[in-house]
Formats: sequence, C-alpha cells, structure tokens
Amino acid sequence: MGNRIKSVPAAITCAFFISLLAAAGVSKLCGAQQAPAPAQSAISLPSRISPKAQELLDKAIQALGGPAFLDFKNLSTEGRVFGFANDQMAGVYPFKSIYEPPDKRRFTYGKGKPVTLINNGNEGWELDQYGLVHQLPEKIRQWKIANRYSLDNILRRIIKESGLLVLDHGVDFVANQPAYVIDIIDSQNVHIRLYLRKSNHLPLRVTYSVQNSVTQDRDEYIDDYSDYQTFQGITTPMHIARYLDGERIGELFRARASYNQTIPPDYFEPPR
Repeated sequence: MGNRIKSVPAAITCAFFISLLAAAGVSKLCGAQQAPAPAQSAISLPSRISPKAQELLDKAIQALGGPAFLDFKNLSTEGRVFGFANDQMAGVYPFKSIYEPPDKRRFTYGKGKPVTLINNGNEGWELDQYGLVHQLPEKIRQWKIANRYSLDNILRRIIKESGLLVLDHGVDFVANQPAYVIDIIDSQNVHIRLYLRKSNHLPLRVTYSVQNSVTQDRDEYIDDYSDYQTFQGITTPMHIARYLDGERIGELFRARASYNQTIPPDYFEPPR
C-alpha cells in the first residue's frame, strides 16, 4: 500500500486483512517479510495424509457447506474492522469487500474519504482521494502470505497440493472448547495447525509461522474464527480475530455476507 495516508492508524493498514481484508500496518508487520518460496515445479512429491486427518478435513468441508463452499466464485462482505497497536484499539472503520478466490480482492474502508485496496495475484494498487498508486512490494508480499493461509485457501487449495504432510494431532482446547487438531506441512514447508470444534467440526483457529526476512525469526500467526452464520448454503465466520506473536493486531466483524455476485470483468483492475 502507498504511504500517503497519514490519518489512518497504522494498525488498520496491517497484514491482518486475510483473504477478504486489507493488508496490515503494525510496525512489526510493516517491515519487509519473506513470502513463502515458490513451490518447486521440477519435482512433484506425493502427499501423505493420514486417514484420520482426511476424515476430519472432509467433515470440516461438509460443515462449511460441502460443494457450495468448495465451488463459490466470490464472497461479498461488509461490516466493521478494528485495528490494534500494543493490544490497545487504534481505530475502527466500516468496510466493504469483494473477494474472488484464490487471490483477488477489492477492499474499501473508512468514512467520508475511503481508501480502496485492489489486489490481483502479484499486483496491487491503492486508490484514495489523492489518486491511484501501486502498493509497495512488501505490502503485496504481506497480502499474499495472509491470503494463502486464509481458511478458504487452506481447505480449497492447499490440501490439494502435492508434497503435503497432513496428520491428526489429537484433541486440544481452544477458547475453552475441545477441538480436533490437524497438522499440515504444506508444499512450501510451512507448518499449519488447524483446530476444528469437536461438536460440529467448524474451524476455530488456524496457526502458521513464516520467516521474517529482517529478523530471520519466525513470525507466529493466529487467526480465530467464530460467530458462524449460513448464507446460500455456506457456513460463514462473521467474526475473525488475528494475532501476531501472541499480540492481537486486528478484528473483523461482518454484518452481512453474500456469495456469487455478478461483478464487472475488470473489477480487480485499477481504474483507468
């Protein structure tokens, strides 16, 4: 994202915004981060998925809507987004978003003079009252990392890739609820842990870690999903909270959601 908007709290422009959200701005996130390395195309390794883990994944997908979840073309949402700095609320803004899997989104936030973020694969733009600029390369990388490990992309794309290791990790407690735990090592050697509510197999939490190219440490991400509601046969989390290294950096409250809207063919391109 561009760096021209001085009135917007830094926490709002952070990598908190996963698949349908905006990119982040907590100082720890806003430095250059190393995106997962491109998958090796020369060697396609077979995936190894334990029978119990496969059973749990199948039940999670069914709980989210089965074929309707796997096949939706786009998701439109609106509501409020909260940003945090040092675990204190730094700002709250209304937002509207349209997300088209696997890697396109148009996200508008703010009052009066809103900001629109457009991402399309490896490209990104920011549109505000001053005009249109390209998002900075590190912000695009942040978006790509957060988007890749969103709940939708994990269950619709990552688990279909070659070279996976997926294992059942037993039962743990998340938000005082018993949850099945699935360990996933993806094709880019990133460790993902998926927690499913034991009572209904709906996802409660996703954790993953990505190396920070500045500190060479691994940044630990947690995305919590709750307040599920059903729209057009798809069970949709209306509350998403995001944490980095144990510190809350953002929360999203969806007021409305709808799927498979008709959108213009150039909707994820910069205005001309």
